[in-house]
Amino acid sequence: MAGHSKWANIKRKKARVDAERGKAFTKISRELLIAAREGGSDPEENFRLRLAMDKARAANMPNDSILRSIKRGAGELGTESLEDITYEGYGPGGVAIMVSALTDNRNRSASDVRYVFSKNGGNLGETGCVAWMFQKKGLLVLNLEEINMGEDEVVDLAIESGAEDYESDGSDLEIYTEPEDFEEVKKFFEAKGVSFTNSEVTMLPQNMVKVTGKAAQQVINLVESLEDLDDVQQVYANFDIPDEELEAVAR
Repeated sequence: MAGHSKWANIKRKKARVDAERGKAFTKISRELLIAAREGGSDPEENFRLRLAMDKARAANMPNDSILRSIKRGAGELGTESLEDITYEGYGPGGVAIMVSALTDNRNRSASDVRYVFSKNGGNLGETGCVAWMFQKKGLLVLNLEEINMGEDEVVDLAIESGAEDYESDGSDLEIYTEPEDFEEVKKFFEAKGVSFTNSEVTMLPQNMVKVTGKAAQQVINLVESLEDLDDVQQVYANFDIPDEELEAVAR
């Protein structure tokens, strides 16, 4: 599996303390707000809002909090100024990194991101310096041990659903789609009783950079430090760290 996916799987298995859950709720609230502001408060007519609501429910975010964020975004509870900004740069070992942020203070956000890059052996670059290395794709991840299907059966369903590609490590299977096909493929699987450990429209790297040793530790520290910033929503990177080393670094 791709390095970004291995790291995502490890993070999902990590215990989440209340403080981390609270920070996750804050980030999801911002996603809901922006989605409602840009596409309206009706999830049936707003794909981005539907995705944000799915993420909120998967995180066990209270329904009242979900609705309140949507109303704020739609202007029903006043207005809030947030900008959707993407930062790009390089980490140790030449790893390409994209950072998606929502902020009410562009200068503060840029300063925080630049500081984290510099502190962890990376460099914040100009807009477009690494974006060409990533493609926007739908990503559906399922655990083969948690569903009542074999890998061959899931692959057959992926082909039937119109998915673009798939990849398996024997335990987790990833299904890739074009962004416009994501929802249709997801609904196809859900109608078959298949649930996912992760489902999102994301930025997938088109080539991977292998890093080991000290550089691997620095890359993980950089990614985690970026994710800890209040304004940062998502971090995408093209690192490829060997499984055993990735597990050791995560510990």
